[in-house]
Amino acid sequence: MQIYDIKPLGKPRMTQRDKFRQRPEVMRYRAFKDEVRLRGVSIPESGCRITFVIPMPESWSKKKRAELIGRPHQQKPDVDNLHKALMDAVFDDDSAVWDARITKIWGEKGQIRIESIA
Repeated sequence: MQIYDIKPLGKPRMTQRDKFRQRPEVMRYRAFKDEVRLRGVSIPESGCRITFVIPMPESWSKKKRAELIGRPHQQKPDVDNLHKALMDAVFDDDSAVWDARITKIWGEKGQIRIESIA
């Protein structure tokens, strides 16, 4: 299992104007892609499980944090947007990937976990 301490980020909706404008969400997305590439994240073409660990807000109580750690994350960002952002960062052409299971859970810090399933 590969574990990367990168805060997951969903792919934002972008337009052609975003090539020139510097909207904050697009700049965060580009920084995320740069960090994924810098860390050398790799994804197999088939048989992998990708788990996005979404960090809990600092404002939550210790009790709430203890209850939700490792539990399913059922809020935005959507799992498909997280997956799209990661795939776009790792591959120039991600059509070769044909089998992946995607999960998102709550955690203390943001992580991306990639496990090969044989």
